[in-house]
Amino acid sequence: MINFTNAVEEFNNYKGSEKKKTLVYNNKKYLVKFPDPVREKNKNISYINNAFSEYIGSNVFKIVGFETQNTILGKYEYNGKEKIVCACEDFTNDDNILYEFENLALSTNPDKKIETELKDIMEVIEENKMIDTAQTKQKFWEMFVIDSLIGNTDRHNGNWGFLLNKNTGKVKFSLIYDCGSALNPMLEDEEIKKINETELKNLSLNCYSCLKESGKKINYMEYIKQMKNEECNNAIKRLFSNINIDKINTFIENVDCMSQVRKDFYKKIILSRYEIIKEVYESIIKKPKNLVKT
Repeated sequence: MINFTNAVEEFNNYKGSEKKKTLVYNNKKYLVKFPDPVREKNKNISYINNAFSEYIGSNVFKIVGFETQNTILGKYEYNGKEKIVCACEDFTNDDNILYEFENLALSTNPDKKIETELKDIMEVIEENKMIDTAQTKQKFWEMFVIDSLIGNTDRHNGNWGFLLNKNTGKVKFSLIYDCGSALNPMLEDEEIKKINETELKNLSLNCYSCLKESGKKINYMEYIKQMKNEECNNAIKRLFSNINIDKINTFIENVDCMSQVRKDFYKKIILSRYEIIKEVYESIIKKPKNLVKT
């Protein structure tokens, strides 16, 4: 595991809720996320779980085939204590600028405050003339499907967006980044040990996106099972064959410095959601045959 303690530090210019540093390692710039011990009142949260969530969540996206921010699990010594951190490689530079969706939303409809209401987000995508509407919708729903698999509860408008190439003027959907709220980072190992199969199933089912419909947060699995959104259905059709559970399990099993209890929990909860997505996929591909008139 890489030790970032002696890496060159630069002024930090990254936003977000976690403690972080900007470090240069092997001539590359990284946003290094530190565990935040005060994220839930009256809870003695482990110092390492959100680093694992970031690292594994990002790599699940990569395994499925997404362009994804490179992440490195490492350590950093501070005040005599060793902390597990996740270093996220900066994929921007002087020529390629990241514009988060919240900035796009601000410039699209001056009469409406855009938050995470799904209808409003779709309107921005459809109205903004600087982006490819069809491509953006495809990428958005594909991101939604994999966020549902890893249980990402915080894909808000400030952690996805677009890359603008200043030389060509081309705009494309950005690499996937910021997956630190996936995979139940607030659960400690001792709590995980007490979770039975029924409770694990409930955890996998009762996971909510920060996206909203009619003011209510969307339950990932319930939304997918309803099959009411054709764009979401199509994203499942495109992605399903790329979701390689064996590769995901192998990756999780080989993560350093993580307990076997946590590894098994991650594998089980991802599998539980995968089985639901699989059932939906099978229903979707059968659906056209059921509509054929005899």
